[in-house]
Amino acid sequence: MSTGLHAGDRFQSLPRPLDIGERREPVPEVFELLDDLEAGELSVKYEGEEPQALLEWAIAEFAPRIALSAAFQADDLALIDMAYAIDPAIRVFSVDTGRLPDETHELIAQLRGRYPGLNLDVLQPDAGQVQRLVSTKGLDLMKESVENRLLCCNVRKVQPLTKHLAGLDAWITGLRRDQWATRTNIRKVEIDHDHGAIVKLNPLAEWTKDEVWDYLREHDVPTHALYAQNYTSIGCAPCTRAIGPGEDDRAGRWWWESNAPKECGMHCSIEHGGFEHELHAILGKDAGDH
Repeated sequence: MSTGLHAGDRFQSLPRPLDIGERREPVPEVFELLDDLEAGELSVKYEGEEPQALLEWAIAEFAPRIALSAAFQADDLALIDMAYAIDPAIRVFSVDTGRLPDETHELIAQLRGRYPGLNLDVLQPDAGQVQRLVSTKGLDLMKESVENRLLCCNVRKVQPLTKHLAGLDAWITGLRRDQWATRTNIRKVEIDHDHGAIVKLNPLAEWTKDEVWDYLREHDVPTHALYAQNYTSIGCAPCTRAIGPGEDDRAGRWWWESNAPKECGMHCSIEHGGFEHELHAILGKDAGDH
């Protein structure tokens, strides 16, 4: 099914106006690696199969322009272990927002020791954008409003993710259907229309939390130290807390908000609402790429 085409072969369909005397260069046709129908058929094919089956196919199909996204949750750690066993050169990336807990950095060091030569790329947000964000809104702006929190997530997470995905044909995530209401309908193979129609793979989509932890224990995979302190969904330090008895696993994320999505925008498009103009001001010259 390999097309020989890459995400970089896609171009904007509307060309910029020409200057006087300037000649227009030929514009390549826009291609898709897979269409939605093909993705749906592949999802049906791999439904009920073990995650490794989809990983083996995807790595063979898209390497080296495929990478595994990791925030070092339990799900991501299981996938790193599986993918590394299939191909030790598998590309893994994570976004260091600048607000991660120390325990996350400690786990990264553990993983580098556990998986020799782990091809891990730690991304960082644009320093200029972060500086403009903090100088305009303050360091802990996320506590003031949902709009501010989404603005912070966008600058620190979504922008570096979007930039990185522009160089890939496919990415692998640890999303599962039982994690949150917004994820109940995810398929194992999707077309990511928010990121240039590259392929998005969710090998653990049908797994449960218990199945993930059974795998981690069976394969003695290092896990995040905060899990032992009743953390169940771990992100940035100021936006993550331990949960209490009976609380949902994602209750510890942005817990001060009510009637707001427990999402940051990395895995689903979120309407920007009132902060669109502020986002463009912070992104500066990069706003056109948003």
